[in-house]
Amino acid sequence: MLSNGLIIKVNSDTFTVKCDNESIDCKARGKNRYEKIKPLVGDRVLVDKDKKTIEKVLDRKNSLLRPPVANLDIALIVTSLIKPNLSLTLLDKLVSIVTINNIEPVIVFTKLDLVSREEIKKLNKLIKYYENIGIKVFNNKKIRKLKKYLKNKIVTVCGQTGAGKSTLINKLDKNLHLETKEISEALGRGVHTTRIVELFEINNYYIVDTPGFSSIDINNYSSDEIKNSFIEFRNLECKFKDCKHEKELGCRVIEEKNNENILNSRYENYLRFIKE
Repeated sequence: MLSNGLIIKVNSDTFTVKCDNESIDCKARGKNRYEKIKPLVGDRVLVDKDKKTIEKVLDRKNSLLRPPVANLDIALIVTSLIKPNLSLTLLDKLVSIVTINNIEPVIVFTKLDLVSREEIKKLNKLIKYYENIGIKVFNNKKIRKLKKYLKNKIVTVCGQTGAGKSTLINKLDKNLHLETKEISEALGRGVHTTRIVELFEINNYYIVDTPGFSSIDINNYSSDEIKNSFIEFRNLECKFKDCKHEKELGCRVIEEKNNENILNSRYENYLRFIKE
């Protein structure tokens, strides 16, 4: 009889599967190779507990190559207000990439204590906009609320060097100390200290042991995918169905932007991304 399990760790060709409240080191059956399915951390699988083999990888809702993980529910986009300064371009790029990959983006602003009251007022307007288009926003002082929101989810973390990713993870679980090297500011790329990819269980959710996305290059995506990743554009009916929201007559997106109902930085970033 086969049992349902969750792959929580991959080390070379050994797959640690959490199954019936125990962890079992398994090998993948050869048929997975023939079907060109490589089991990933986060995969739901059927396991033969006696033979200690993965018999089947169940359907995925998403997967990433870097980090190699499947079935992510949430990507925490950790965004610093200062040191490094707030980059709305980077923030929107990560939101788009996460959304295209069928992962829920959740923004976490950090270092609020280092900025002025005037900057906080500007931030509150920004937060209100993102929340109005359906994106959850937290800050590093609302850890209890964030923990509650992450319940029963599989989570990864991404963001700029120095934004406070490690600090945030340590606040989520004071006993969890993940060894990661710094992220390259030029490439936005993390260097993992080990090739082992692992899910750590924190209370009632899982977090991926990885700095997050190893690349924030949006060139791999089509202009239509990028357009659809801007949530606020979706329900606006333009005159032409294939409207690119650039210079077309009857474009509702441009109209709403001119009426200040669409954040100017969001629209400018959209144009920048499709040109990339």
